[in-house]
Amino acid sequence: MRPANWWRIVALGAVLLLTACGGGVSTPGGEQSFVSGNGIVTFIAAAKRVTAPQVIGIDLSGKPFRKATGGILVVNVWASWCAPCRAEAPTLEQLSKSYAASGVQFVGLLTRDNDDAARAFLRRFAITYPTLHDDKLIAAFSSSLSANAIPTTLVIDRKNRVAARLSGQITVASLSDMIDRVIGEVG
Repeated sequence: MRPANWWRIVALGAVLLLTACGGGVSTPGGEQSFVSGNGIVTFIAAAKRVTAPQVIGIDLSGKPFRKATGGILVVNVWASWCAPCRAEAPTLEQLSKSYAASGVQFVGLLTRDNDDAARAFLRRFAITYPTLHDDKLIAAFSSSLSANAIPTTLVIDRKNRVAARLSGQITVASLSDMIDRVIGEVG
């Protein structure tokens, strides 16, 4: 190797290192990429909340879904190819069952994925709450707390306002705290 070409090898190595740390992921089709969240929770004071879009649609099993009037809704934006989504799926299912008696609904919003892969994901992780595939609905959250990463989890209060967002993989403690704060609100 000629000494004058050492910089090319260093430059190539730097490019490979930087692209490997870019936070994006490609699926077999090479079309998908996402920003992985860092687990930061954003909670909005009740007086500053914005009305959420109406969460309504036909889920992946063909059943209609609508947020219950006066109820609390947890919305999880996910995709089957997303590693943090796979990691958090059992926790979301567990919490959906734990909070059902409190009248808290859970719904998944599938994004950048196909329905067959999503249905396989739901079977694999035994997810019982509904999932809608509606990117327009996800985009409609941009006037409040948008889904800025995959996964993103939103909590919508009893007055149909976005109360909180967790960008990235949820934990039992982080999501329970978000839900409990909204349950505990009066008025």
